[in-house]
Amino acid sequence: MKITLNGEKREFEAPQTVKSLLAAVGLAGKPVVVEQNQAALLPREIETATVSDGDVIEIVQITAGG
Repeated sequence: MKITLNGEKREFEAPQTVKSLLAAVGLAGKPVVVEQNQAALLPREIETATVSDGDVIEIVQITAGG
């Protein structure tokens, strides 16, 4: 399956959930905001949302700072 992840074309195994995609890129369990095809996902949707071939996924890691 080919997707665009943070502006970069990437290839992943299918089927894939957003949660498993986060694990594949080393962000499992980290505070993130995920946008799938220009729609922000609610935190509870990350568990079940599926990633399809051609999807555009943006992941922003939330960090504390001041």
